[in-house]
Amino acid sequence: MSTQPLLQRTAAKRIALPVRVEPKVSFANERTFLSWLHFTVVLGGLAVGLLNFGDKVGKISAAMFSFVAMAIMIYALYTYHWRAASIRRGGRGPYDDRLGPCVASNSFISCSLSTVAIVVNFVLRFAEP
Repeated sequence: MSTQPLLQRTAAKRIALPVRVEPKVSFANERTFLSWLHFTVVLGGLAVGLLNFGDKVGKISAAMFSFVAMAIMIYALYTYHWRAASIRRGGRGPYDDRLGPCVASNSFISCSLSTVAIVVNFVLRFAEP
C-alpha cells in the first residue's frame, strides 16, 4: 500500500482543454469581410463615375479612388484570412485590427477632399458667364 494520498496536486502542471469557438464568430468574420467589400464597391463606383464624367483632374481623382478601393480590398481579404485561420486554430484573443480602419478612413477622407475640390472647380468654371 502506498502512503501517498489518492489525489495529489502537481506543481506547475496545467491541463490543456480544447477551446470551443462558436459558429457565430466565423459568421461575424464573413459579415465584416462583406461589409468591407461593399464599401470598396461603392468607392469603385464613385471612381468609375469620375472617370467617365470628369476632366483631367477628375481622372486623377478617379485613379486615387481606384487605388484606395483596391488597397482596401486587399486589406479586407488579408484580414479575413488571418481571422479565419485564428478561429480555425481555436486561438483566443482579440481578432480586431486597430491600424487598418484608421488608414482606410484617412485615405478615404483625402480622396473625398480632392473630390470636393473637383466639384468646386466645376461649379466655378461654369458659373462665370
